Amino acid sequence: MIRVAIIGCGNIAEKHALQIGRIDGAELVAVCDQEPLMAAQLADRFSVPHRFTDVRAMLDESKPDVVHITTPPTSHYALSMQCLTAGANIYVEKPFTLTTDEAREVIALAAEKDLRVVPGHNGQFTHAMVRMRELVASGYLGGKPMHMESLYCYDLSNPVYAQAMLGNRDHWVRKLPGSLLQNLISHGVARVAEFLESDEPEVTAVGFTSNLLDGLGHGDIIDEVRVIIKDGDRSTAVFTFSTQIKPELHQFRLYGRKNSLVVDDDYQVLVKIDDRKYRSYLRYLVAPVHFAAQYAKNAGWNTRHFLRRQFFFPYDSGMKTLLEDFYSSIERGTPAPISPGEILRTSIIMDRIFEQVRPAAIS
Repeated sequence: MIRVAIIGCGNIAEKHALQIGRIDGAELVAVCDQEPLMAAQLADRFSVPHRFTDVRAMLDESKPDVVHITTPPTSHYALSMQCLTAGANIYVEKPFTLTTDEAREVIALAAEKDLRVVPGHNGQFTHAMVRMRELVASGYLGGKPMHMESLYCYDLSNPVYAQAMLGNRDHWVRKLPGSLLQNLISHGVARVAEFLESDEPEVTAVGFTSNLLDGLGHGDIIDEVRVIIKDGDRSTAVFTFSTQIKPELHQFRLYGRKNSLVVDDDYQVLVKIDDRKYRSYLRYLVAPVHFAAQYAKNAGWNTRHFLRRQFFFPYDSGMKTLLEDFYSSIERGTPAPISPGEILRTSIIMDRIFEQVRPAAIS
C-alpha cells in the first residue's frame, strides 16, 4: 500500500484526493495546511485519518511514501527539498519550480536519495495523449517528430481562478517571475519538451497583452505568447498560448517523415494523417470519408469508456493515469513516467520565454 500525503489543501488538492481514492493500492493518510480549517475540511471530506498544520510534524509522524505538493509555486522548491530530505517521493503541481536552477537542485537531491519526482503535467496523460504516445513509440511518424505545434488556451472568464487574480493586484500569481504565464503554460510546453533531445533548445518568444486585458487596465499582464523552439537536430516546434482564441482549444500536432498525428484534447480525438496516395479527384472524395471514419471510431472509443465508467474529464483522467504510473514506478523501482530531462527542458524553455517577454511586460 502506497501511503500518500498532501501539502496544501486548496481547490486543486480536492482533485488530487479524489483521484488518489480511485487508485487501488494507494491510501491518503495525511493532509497538511497552514490554515487548520483548510486541513480539517479536506480531511473530513475524504475521511483522511491525520491532519497537520506543520510539514515537519506530518513527515515525522505519518511517514508518507509520496507527498503531493499542491501549494502556490513560490513554496514548491523549499517543500520539495524538505520532503525529499525526509525520504518521501514527491508529486509537485505545476509549475515544478520557479526556475531551472531550483529544478536542477530538486532533481539532484532525488537522484542522491534514489527517490522519484514528477511534475503535475497530467495533460500529457489523457486518453488521447496516451494513444498518441503509443503510436509514436510504434514508429508511426517514421522517427522523431520533425515539427510540433502545441496550442494551449485559457479562458479568463473562469471565476474560480482568473477573476480572483484579475481582481487582486497583489494576487500570488502576479508575483511569480513569469506572472500569469508561469502558472499556466507548462502543460502546453511540456508536450513539446517530451520529444526534444537537446539540453539547450533555441527559444524565440513574443509576448503581449491582449486588447481585452489592456482595456480592463491590466496592461502589466502578458496573456498572449507565440514561441518558436529549435532542437539540436533542427527539428522544430511552435507553442501558442492565448486567452482570446475561441473556442478554448488544447491541441497538439506532430509532423513526421512518414505520417503525422493530431490530438484534440478537448474532445479526446486522435486523428492519423497518413501518406496514402489517391488517383485524380479521389483525394477529395475518399479522404473525407477516411477522416470521418476516424472521428466515428474516436466517438465509439469514448462511448465505451464512458459506459464502463472509465471516462472522467480529460485532465482528471490524465491525473489518475499519471498517478498510477508514478506510484507503480515507486513500487517497482522503475523510472518515473516523466523523465528528469523532460522536467528540465520544460523549465529551460519557460525560463527563456520569460526572459524574452518580461521586458515587454515591464514597459
